Amino acid sequence: MSDTTVIDGKAFAANLRAEVGRKAAILKEKHGLVPGLSVVLVGDDPASEVYVRNKGKSTLEAGMISQEFRLPETATQEEVLERVNALNADPAVHGILVQLPLPDQVDTDAVISAIDPDKDVDGFHVINVGRLNTGQDALVPCTPLGCSLMLKDQLGDLSGKHAVIVGRSNIVGKPMSALLLKENCTVTVVHSRTVDLAAECRRADILVAAVGRPEMIRGDWIKPGATVIDVGINRIERDGKKKLVGDVAFAEAADVAGAITPVPGGVGPMTIACLLKNTLTAACRQAGVNEPE
Repeated sequence: MSDTTVIDGKAFAANLRAEVGRKAAILKEKHGLVPGLSVVLVGDDPASEVYVRNKGKSTLEAGMISQEFRLPETATQEEVLERVNALNADPAVHGILVQLPLPDQVDTDAVISAIDPDKDVDGFHVINVGRLNTGQDALVPCTPLGCSLMLKDQLGDLSGKHAVIVGRSNIVGKPMSALLLKENCTVTVVHSRTVDLAAECRRADILVAAVGRPEMIRGDWIKPGATVIDVGINRIERDGKKKLVGDVAFAEAADVAGAITPVPGGVGPMTIACLLKNTLTAACRQAGVNEPE
């Protein structure tokens, strides 16, 4: 562990939020442009309420406009789509985020498809997925974007490195593979049907764990000196206490890895910071101005 770098996601995210705030101030001064993020929350899921509150607070702290629209748990799909369409048409709104999960009566795919792709700061719209996978300018899902930024900060040039991604979700695994291909990595995506998962992980210079299974990846699955990005956030009970752990057995992995993100305090804080980054990027593109250096 003594030679292993523990990547401080909190500090990295704080610096990124400060950078977004600096750029937002320049946009306001030079162009009179204030990026605006609107969040739609359907129902009263406690975890979603915390996320939305934190997003709003961070948006305001970055000098941007924050709006929150709440709909009841009983809201129909038509009511949710009506709110999305109104935000699409509002020129002061540059980013739209519909907080997931949605109630059962609302079709998540239909709602995501209704968001203007240029305002889709979650990066989930099929057009942004297509742009990302064909090397065009896309709004990229926030969690993999944060992982990519931390990897480049830690390692510099990623070209030629072998990256193994554990998990093939649309939210993390697949966009992560596209981002790492763009950085000229050799990318392997492994999943529940992979034969000898541990052996595949041991080949990785970069290992990204995004499978949602507590401490599944053991220390002896990791190549000595590899950089490990743990996206998992799992609540478990240990010794009668509830705690958060990742998809990687941290103590074991930290004895082998060259660098590793902790849980909590690793990837998690980057998600909101990258949401702000995406909102600023979206505002610049919609206004036809260059993003400040």
